[in-house]
Amino acid sequence: MMAAAAHAQDWPQFLGPARNGVYAGNDLAAKWPSGGPTVVWKKDVGQGFSNPSVAQGRLILFHRVGDKEVVDAMDAATGKAIWSFDYPTHYRDDFGFDEGPRAAPTIAAGRVYTFGAEGTLTCLDFATGKKIWSVDTFHQFQVAKGYFGAAGAPLVDGDRVLMNIGGAGAGLAAFDAATGKTLWTVPNQEASYSSPIVATIQGLRHALFFTRSGIVDVDPANGKVHFELPWHARMKASVNAATPIVVDDFVFVSSSYGTGAILLQVSASGFKKIWSSDDALTNHYSTSVYKDGILYGFHGRQEEGQSLRAIDFKTGQVRWDVDGFGAGTVTLAGDKLLIVRESGELVLAAATPSAFQQISAAKVLPPMVRAYPAIANGRIYIRNEKTLECLNLK
Repeated sequence: MMAAAAHAQDWPQFLGPARNGVYAGNDLAAKWPSGGPTVVWKKDVGQGFSNPSVAQGRLILFHRVGDKEVVDAMDAATGKAIWSFDYPTHYRDDFGFDEGPRAAPTIAAGRVYTFGAEGTLTCLDFATGKKIWSVDTFHQFQVAKGYFGAAGAPLVDGDRVLMNIGGAGAGLAAFDAATGKTLWTVPNQEASYSSPIVATIQGLRHALFFTRSGIVDVDPANGKVHFELPWHARMKASVNAATPIVVDDFVFVSSSYGTGAILLQVSASGFKKIWSSDDALTNHYSTSVYKDGILYGFHGRQEEGQSLRAIDFKTGQVRWDVDGFGAGTVTLAGDKLLIVRESGELVLAAATPSAFQQISAAKVLPPMVRAYPAIANGRIYIRNEKTLECLNLK
């Protein structure tokens, strides 16, 4: 199993309990008051694009304060500090962007796993914050820095932590969740900014990585490669960032930079391409969500202005498009979409293929908001480069 929530409404890892951007609770308000959702608490935080994770009433924040990468545990209801752990970092962004960690923490089996911008993979005790183990993956596996540092969120599958490390000898790797020992590696898979996912498809376990080069499907138990499919831009200055989406035996992957989206049907013998297109739903950095045969997500390059779209999962047909919507992230909650725009606006909309139907909207933070939110127990936790805010959505 992937990292599981202690409660059904927790958010213990990137994209939630099932790593699909879906909030399972049914406790959210149908619309918001005119002033927007109530602010429960807010606090100053350090740099980072890493979204918070929430489990068992506790919020874990991974951020950079000064020249340290810091893991803070706090009471999710009040923001009160519980414990803190840190270690030095020397990461510098070559393009002048935020220099904090990019990858969300993963909470699983009484432990917290973080992956810093310089490739430090750390395991902490969830109760106390005490370090259990740490691996300097950039040094151990001779990993190049890349454009924006390390960004893939740790994926816990049973007693393994699965990572796209990006080294020549360890492009993909599995580590023992309790000790940090390397269990297996797959060479020559450069790292992307996408987080992997695991799924059981036709009775066979699959770990799906969207690396810098394309889609790699491996057996999470031993690293045996089921299949590889190149899927990347021709231009070097490009990234793959969205997480693969698995629905039954179908796998959807999307990228920008002229690459586009592809839908595969996966079996024990490999895969069959169902459709591909650069005009359907090209995800630059945020992952789309799926509901009832429809994908909802952001289309186009962030810096060129994105649109918000709904498309048919099985055909790629565009059902509706809101041009000039701007970049952001989208999360599914029941029959609603929770959209966080980079501008700091929180939008509630209907998850329907008929047309874009906005229900409520509120400005909740100053820009730039790029980190995903966490939604847990009727509250949403949103951060920008300076502030973490908890809002009541009940």
